[in-house]
Amino acid sequence: QVQLVESGGGLVQAGGSLRLSCAASGRTRTMNVMGWFRQAPGKEREFVAGISWSGASTSYADSVKGRFTISRDNAVNTVYLQMNSLKPEDTAVYYCAATERYTITVLTDLYDYWGQGTQVTVSS
Repeated sequence: QVQLVESGGGLVQAGGSLRLSCAASGRTRTMNVMGWFRQAPGKEREFVAGISWSGASTSYADSVKGRFTISRDNAVNTVYLQMNSLKPEDTAVYYCAATERYTITVLTDLYDYWGQGTQVTVSS
């Protein structure tokens, strides 16, 4: 079993930045691809970014490309999401997820472990 705990959310003005962290514990050796998803009120959960175990491969949703950066530090079992140039439409609960798969996927059903989420609110 793997436990994921997100932190770093909060309230920020449009144009500002936040850095989310996701700390993993438990059977972390089973984690390969890590991902960030978000869910706004009344909307489905959507893929934001993903990263391979080595960090060599990353993938981003078109809506965040050029503004968000995903990274990971396997020595401390943590994945990060640096969010710059935030917009009000980025407001959502952000979730960290992990899968035993080796290729990045945008499909929520293919992720094995999920955190509880952290709220990000961007004011205009």
